[in-house]
Amino acid sequence: MITAAGRATASPARAASPRLALAWAAPPEQEEQGQEAARERHELYIKIINFTLLAVALGYLLRKPAAEFFAQRSEGIRKALEEGTAALEKSQAQLQAVEEKLRHLEEKIADFKASAEKEMEAERKRLAEESAREAERILETARVRIDSAARAAKLDLRIFAAQQALQLAEQIIRDRLDDAARERLVSQFIATLGSEEKRN
Repeated sequence: MITAAGRATASPARAASPRLALAWAAPPEQEEQGQEAARERHELYIKIINFTLLAVALGYLLRKPAAEFFAQRSEGIRKALEEGTAALEKSQAQLQAVEEKLRHLEEKIADFKASAEKEMEAERKRLAEESAREAERILETARVRIDSAARAAKLDLRIFAAQQALQLAEQIIRDRLDDAARERLVSQFIATLGSEEKRN
């Protein structure tokens, strides 16, 4: 690529040697492309310089607000970290408390189970003893009733036997006594009643 300065330095050579000038001369398209590229580079340099100046000016103007912003941002982040740390510590403390309660709860459950088993065993023994006493009372009542029934039955049997004996004796007496014996018995009975009245 040949620049404008290159063209200026190459002009005496063209005057001295036309062939050499023709050999080194660039076609018009390449020369236009070179000028276009130079303009683009020039514009790019200007843009870079403008951007740099703008960035420096903005940095100078915004350094205090930016410093305050970043300081506030840092302070906010620091506070958020402190709050997060405090919340984490609090949650860990609560977790430890819950775990401790769970351990105590397991112990309480085990104690409750042991106590319940003891109470159930004591209740079973009490019920067994109460059942045995109740069965003994029932047996005693049954024995008393049986004895009473047996005595009543014996008494009834004696009364029945006595009645039967009296009836049998009456029958025997009736069969053995004649009219004369009957009159004698009646007379003796009347005499006995008369003597008892005299005594009274």
